[in-house]
Amino acid sequence: MKKSTFLMLPLMAMLLMSSCVSTKKIVYFQDSDEVFRQTQLIMQQYEMRLKPADQVLIKVTCSEPELLTIFAQDVVMGSSGTSNLTSLSSGGQSMSHAYGYTVSNDGYVILPAVGRVSVAGCTSDEAAKRIEQSIIDANLIKDPEVTVRLLNARVAVLGAVKSPKVVALTSERNTVLDVLSQCGDIADTGLRQKVTLYREENGERKKYDIDLTDCNVFQNPAYYVQQNDMIYVEPNKSQSIKSSAFYTFLSAGASIVSVVASVVAIVISVTR
Repeated sequence: MKKSTFLMLPLMAMLLMSSCVSTKKIVYFQDSDEVFRQTQLIMQQYEMRLKPADQVLIKVTCSEPELLTIFAQDVVMGSSGTSNLTSLSSGGQSMSHAYGYTVSNDGYVILPAVGRVSVAGCTSDEAAKRIEQSIIDANLIKDPEVTVRLLNARVAVLGAVKSPKVVALTSERNTVLDVLSQCGDIADTGLRQKVTLYREENGERKKYDIDLTDCNVFQNPAYYVQQNDMIYVEPNKSQSIKSSAFYTFLSAGASIVSVVASVVAIVISVTR
């Protein structure tokens, strides 16, 4: 074996150890061909449920617009409404009123002339039905139509992603993949098998482990995100090694070895 080739072997070994990554660790949805030979049922448990401190938009509509003026009397911010947040009209005549409300710590919204309505734990549609019934029970409007929409839904993403940030949710059907894609996907240093989602449910904080290389990830109860979730992507151990003083020394050593090997190879070729 030539001396120059022999000298290059340690350098090649170090480069391979520092750069080689198994595809098993980076490919999403592995073995999906086998699992999806038959179509899979889609989980429909993606609707977000209202929680304390959520901000919601409540729009009330009815066939007699003059009855809606009662909802324009409250200008108190907090658990009550913010007046004139939105005003919709049709044919020059006001047909609905929409207001922003904050769900109180005990799970209620306070509506003008209606009072406290419990909405915590409800989906937007369920909360709308409760508010409609409360308006009817208060003998305010016979045929109210209520729409409830969550305003401040967001998810925090931390760890080994290309752009860690707080992601605003634009709909109620958002997956962990949707959120990660908003962050530029998992970084090369991130572990796709080590994604953790933290969620607040019924006064408790729960932890869900997600493996994005597993094709069964679609059945994970945390596949659809909820407002205020936090997602953490664990970095590969090699990342901490690369940032260490030892790796810096190793990289510098590899560069020196490369230069020395090149010089030796030139000297050998000249002296022959």
